[in-house]
Amino acid sequence: MSPKKVAASDKKESETFKKVRLPFKEREYFTENLALLLKSAVPVGDALGSLENTVRSKPMKRALANMRIDIDAGYPLADSLERSGLSSGQTLALVRLGEHSGHLVENLQLAAQQEEKRHIFRAKVRSALIYPAFVLTLTGVVGLGVAWFLLPRLSSTFSQLHVHLPLVSRVMIGAGIFLKAHGLVVIPLFLLFCAAVFYVLFLAPKTKKAGKLLLFAFPGIGRLMREVEIAQFGYLLGTLLEAGLSITDALQLLVGASAAPQYQDFYHYLAHSLDDGFSFKDSLQRYKGSAKLLPGAVQQMVVAGERSGSLSEVLLTVGRTYEQKADVTTANLEAIIEPVMLVGVGIGVMLVAIAVILPIYSLVGGLGK
Repeated sequence: MSPKKVAASDKKESETFKKVRLPFKEREYFTENLALLLKSAVPVGDALGSLENTVRSKPMKRALANMRIDIDAGYPLADSLERSGLSSGQTLALVRLGEHSGHLVENLQLAAQQEEKRHIFRAKVRSALIYPAFVLTLTGVVGLGVAWFLLPRLSSTFSQLHVHLPLVSRVMIGAGIFLKAHGLVVIPLFLLFCAAVFYVLFLAPKTKKAGKLLLFAFPGIGRLMREVEIAQFGYLLGTLLEAGLSITDALQLLVGASAAPQYQDFYHYLAHSLDDGFSFKDSLQRYKGSAKLLPGAVQQMVVAGERSGSLSEVLLTVGRTYEQKADVTTANLEAIIEPVMLVGVGIGVMLVAIAVILPIYSLVGGLGK
């Protein structure tokens, strides 16, 4: 069979491949190591084969094998990456630009740095949410165990001794009796309800915007998420401009990097406004609520950078500054959440103690009389 027919058959076979979705760490590992191998003058096909032999993830092995077939069939690296689904939109744009400009290795290294930064930015928000979620879950499990197993036993004891129960005790013991009778049905239904609410607010494609907007409304967490978005705006946009992308293309790629719907709409607007010939100053002034998304100081820096021709350097400065602010906010948020959680746990313990101790005092007083 002739080489052209082999290539044609390889192309037909590669068109049936499906894209894979990989976590940030695996995409970062792939991009960084591919850049190192290409920098060492290893051919693209051999580099992909070497990576395929070192990774353990089956989806990634399959994607790398698909890419090797594409490369052997004559596809450019950027097209092969796009078909495999291994890389984000920013990485694809940088690779495509690097292939045209002859700076593929440098752009791949820059893409690996971007993947790492995006992972760090998202990890900041995730780490701020994990601690309170863990404490609240643990408190709920302990409180549920006390209400389910301890309080009903106390109820039978108090009723046999004809002890008059105060309102707090009656409410909590009544909840315990209800759980003892219907807990096997109520608790699973409640967990299913919580899972459904979580899915609707944070996972469902059509409604997850509402959950993200809800997180932005929380004090402390909302501030952290804004600082992370501004840091990502500065760093990613600055690096894309330094790599040679146009401002409109870079903003469109930034839409895919953002997880906040209000910032996605904002970047869409900026891309179209700048494409229509407006400056950053005019675009920011015309957008209602731009001051809530980008603080006035950041807007002034961006406008000054646009006028002086050093926009990429200014944006990178903004990214570094707000990354440091996000670090401080994360530390402060953890320091504030811990005492608040302790107060909440203390109130719960106090209510249980009052519900148990007050009837005992009544019993002791009755025996004394």
